[in-house]
Amino acid sequence: MTEQPTAFTDNGNADSLPQPFRSGFIAIVGRPNVGKSTLLNHLIGQKISITSRKAQTTRHRIHGIYTDEHSQFVFVDTPGFQTKHLNALNRGMNRVVTSSLRDVQVVMYVLEALRYDERDQAVLKLLPDNRPVLLVINKIDEVADKGQLFAFAERVAQDFKFADIVPVSAKLGSKLDELREALRRHLPPGELIYDKDDITDRSERFLAAEILREKIFRYTGDELPYSTSVVIEQFKMEGKLRRIHAAILVDREAHKAMLIGKKGEKLKEIATQARLDMEKLFDGKVFLEVFVKLRSGWADDERVLRSLGYE
Repeated sequence: MTEQPTAFTDNGNADSLPQPFRSGFIAIVGRPNVGKSTLLNHLIGQKISITSRKAQTTRHRIHGIYTDEHSQFVFVDTPGFQTKHLNALNRGMNRVVTSSLRDVQVVMYVLEALRYDERDQAVLKLLPDNRPVLLVINKIDEVADKGQLFAFAERVAQDFKFADIVPVSAKLGSKLDELREALRRHLPPGELIYDKDDITDRSERFLAAEILREKIFRYTGDELPYSTSVVIEQFKMEGKLRRIHAAILVDREAHKAMLIGKKGEKLKEIATQARLDMEKLFDGKVFLEVFVKLRSGWADDERVLRSLGYE
């Protein structure tokens, strides 16, 4: 049994009452590429959710956990809600978003500063009206005239009754303490959900696959990442060494050649950068071997998607 912490407020008054410890699940939702995964990583102080400038990077639901003396926040990072190109993969990702909204106590609805269009409004229509929803305006570092943010927030708030509005910069880690405090006010009193030292509910095997997939997004062209997936075929501990064999699935033969590159240089670069990130996250040496395999039509095959762990 994990000992439950209790938060105290000291205002110099001898009869100050102890404040209840608070905990709960917080969904992070928004259209693709508004910075949800970057926000999650900075909120918990550790990179567990992959990021890139390309939309649709996140495909799975990932829990990121942040615990302090007052509370435990279990952030639920979700894929960006898809309104176009609804193949089986994208339909599955949308189901992750809608199911996540049913299972949480608080919702963070994330927008890019000064950007609000029909894609954001499609997500807005999914938001629950029976639990607190915070409007989180991200990327405020890209706005020169901060006075514009107030008018922007007022315009969005005409479409939904938000419990709080918090402007932040996930990239710079700005205003995140204010965001945590706003979230804490809306969490119910409760006990620890995870151990106080946990940062995620996902296994190292899962995180290894995600890191490799991130490097595909970062080091290949615009089309290729969306027709690829990663399978960890072997993950073994040999003393302090992690021995990992991974397969990158591609949809077309041409994509296989693009991913491997001239004399294998592209694949070598992807694998090297992935290994370095794995070693940093796992705090230990990694032997990583990567293969490329052709599996046509995988992104529209429900059976294949289930085997790959997509919900």
